[in-house]
Amino acid sequence: MAPITPVRGRVVAITGGARGIGRATAQELLRRGARVAIGDLQADLVQQTATELGSGVRGYALDVTDRASFSTFLEAVAEDFGRLDVLINNAGIMPLGDFVDESDEVAARQIAINLTGVIFGTKLALPAMLERGSGHIVNIASAAGKVGTGGGATYCATKHAVVGLSEAVRAEARSRGVQISVVMPTIINTELGSGVGATPILGKPEPAEVGTAIADALERPRFEVYVPRALGPIFRVMRLLPRSTQDLTLRLLGANKALTQIDHGARSAYDQRVADVVDSTPVPR
Repeated sequence: MAPITPVRGRVVAITGGARGIGRATAQELLRRGARVAIGDLQADLVQQTATELGSGVRGYALDVTDRASFSTFLEAVAEDFGRLDVLINNAGIMPLGDFVDESDEVAARQIAINLTGVIFGTKLALPAMLERGSGHIVNIASAAGKVGTGGGATYCATKHAVVGLSEAVRAEARSRGVQISVVMPTIINTELGSGVGATPILGKPEPAEVGTAIADALERPRFEVYVPRALGPIFRVMRLLPRSTQDLTLRLLGANKALTQIDHGARSAYDQRVADVVDSTPVPR
């Protein structure tokens, strides 16, 4: 087992850091002595979160779909903290519903945030890391990046893409001292996961569990990070099985209907926030 390299003193930038997994990760990293920058589309909320988390953290306005905004964010972090050691590409949205009913605007916005934002952040942070021969980029994907489930086709597509992107960038960067990790949680008990039931075997972990797993992966680097950990062996075994047996396994896990059996009342606030984000952004043509 590789020795632990503490995160104490490292400068970590987290996108989508105002709430949910981003906030929980910031809190855990601060507890371990890191210096943390959180960026978020909601400028007021990210400043409030930074204040609540306390000293050692700063909040910045950030639109991950805008390359100039992302560049300004990373430049400000490097200027304010002196450098950037770790980038955690966490920002993401998960609108749910049947694929044939999904508007092109909703699909485009998911791709822009969940995938293009990760590409922008990685491209912008990587050159300086490669030049000095150190650094770590963590991309938040999902268990949906390993298996497609009904009710979230475009979301699953973006997360599959994040896994593939992370694998390819790792192949280019690992011999030059830069670590790449991809995090694949099940549905987490956050606003994004509201109205989505817990699976019988995997449950519905709290965001703090993801934050702990990310911090652990920074201290003892590994590429694939599953939350809960049991997902790792499950997916490794599933890759060896015929499709019919994979389908049966997903049914036993309750994953085949995880994104279709939704409590829409419990999810209404999140759906409205996503709709506001979609409506405020033009669709690429």
